[in-house]
Amino acid sequence: MSRPLGFLRFCSVGIAGAGGLGSNCAVALARSGVGRLVIADFDRVSRGNLNRQAFFCDQVGMKKVDALKENLRRMAPDTEVTALDVRLTAESVLSVFSTCPVVVEALDSAEAKQMIVEVFLEERPQTWIVAASGLAGYGRNQTLHTRRSGRLIICGDESSEVSPDLPPLAPRVGIVAHMQANVVLELLLDEPALADQCVESRK
Repeated sequence: MSRPLGFLRFCSVGIAGAGGLGSNCAVALARSGVGRLVIADFDRVSRGNLNRQAFFCDQVGMKKVDALKENLRRMAPDTEVTALDVRLTAESVLSVFSTCPVVVEALDSAEAKQMIVEVFLEERPQTWIVAASGLAGYGRNQTLHTRRSGRLIICGDESSEVSPDLPPLAPRVGIVAHMQANVVLELLLDEPALADQCVESRK
């Protein structure tokens, strides 16, 4: 049986990365009523980010986590945002998201993506990981899908790589980010074992 939407206010979700995927996913989750977001990123907003990330022109140069926290406060003031200006490593990622039963992988590099997935699957297998793979270019909606393997869920087409001919553009980046957010809501509201984890994480 699904939990009521109001249950989301008791939930904590980690977001690894505050770029195109992470910033848009965070907006969707906050607007849906998730009670707490833990967002980690070390980068600054650049003008080149504005074509697909949830930032504004006057935020160019700001730390992404600070700019995103500011924007989320204006959109969804009831969502508590923990913004961490940190580069995630295999040594730090578990402690950064220690209170989050669900973590969204929204990183840019293939190495960083692989790192976070492997660390959680090996060292904290009770945590759900919602990752992204394949979102470059435009069109081809029919290729986007969600695939579940244990507690790892992957959103995207799992094949298209960013290149000069296939840059990351707002439509497909946004679709995949919202697919990730939608999966997170499904887990929080429908997955039986997550209820106790969510309540415990907010104590």
